[in-house]
Amino acid sequence: MTQTTHDRAAELHNLAAHAHAAAAESHSKADHLTAHELSQQALEHSQNAHKHSEQLVEEAEKPTKE
Repeated sequence: MTQTTHDRAAELHNLAAHAHAAAAESHSKADHLTAHELSQQALEHSQNAHKHSEQLVEEAEKPTKE
């Protein structure tokens, strides 16, 4: 795996973490509609990050052609 793929996976996980933090902040301010939207966005980012990480693992496990 190249550093670029690792960087992309890290970027996706950081994006999800930021969205979760923003949702938590909205929940603490009792802005439930916005918090719900942010929570949904955080979930989507987390799922995308997870899928990307799984793809990286699958690619790493593939035998290389020599």
